[in-house]
Parts: sequence; structure tokens; C-alpha cells
Amino acid sequence: MAPTRYSRFIRFLREDLALSASSIAIALRHNEQDPGPLPMILWQYGLITLEQLDQIYDWLEKTA
Repeated sequence: MAPTRYSRFIRFLREDLALSASSIAIALRHNEQDPGPLPMILWQYGLITLEQLDQIYDWLEKTA
């Protein structure tokens, strides 16, 4: 993901989905250890709901 899009994605997670900075940091740490799609990591660790996962993928699709 390009740096600009990445920063917009993080802003979307914080502002639109109201994820805490610590939740995002946890997912990013796990992503470093076991690379995979960040939305799936957020969901697997119970940091977002399935509805939020859908919102994330919708957002990613619109900004592609």
C-alpha cells in the first residue's frame, strides 16, 4: 500500500471505525511477525467486528 493511502487507511480506522491507537498498534505488530492483510488481522484478534471488516473492504475497494 502506498504511503499516502496507508496513512488515509489508518485515519479511516481511527476516525470512521473509532479503533484505538493501541488496537491498531497490536495489529501492526502481529502483521510484522506474521504478514497478512491488516483487515484480517484486526478481525482475527477480535479488534473489529465482521460488519467493520466489510466496511474496511468497501473503503479499500473505493480507494483503489
